[in-house]
Amino acid sequence: MLVLGIDPGTALIGFGLVSKEGGKLTAVEHGVIRTPAGMELALRLVQISESVKELLQRYQPDAVAVEELFFHRNVKTFSSVSQARGALILTVAQLGIKVFEYTPLQVKQAVVGYGKAEKDQVQKMVKSILKMDKVVRPDDAADALAIAICHIHSYRGEVGL
Repeated sequence: MLVLGIDPGTALIGFGLVSKEGGKLTAVEHGVIRTPAGMELALRLVQISESVKELLQRYQPDAVAVEELFFHRNVKTFSSVSQARGALILTVAQLGIKVFEYTPLQVKQAVVGYGKAEKDQVQKMVKSILKMDKVVRPDDAADALAIAICHIHSYRGEVGL
């Protein structure tokens, strides 16, 4: 099983591919998709969609796991990230790949065993689970790997979007 985890955003979108063979989880690739700060939102959405499509075509994952958003105090940020998340989910669905969604609480629970874990605890567990040499940077890429791990630990054959 190969899972692409995505941590949605507009300036930085974290991605992480995790494979499961037998009981072993391995990080295949991770990083971030960056969009320029001054770029119009519509053009950012196009860039996000094209970048995600390229990842999907290159790696052909079995599933994509995306973190659900939770509302912060900043409505403008929430709105733009929601639109970016929608663009990437649409891109995945158009390619016929199953999409699964997880809350930050579910991700932390699956990776650390505690839903209110701190960011550094999640990063250390990602490093440990995937037997990596060092903690993944930037945070967005580490979060995406955690989302992929969450899916692998949670998946029970449900149908995605």
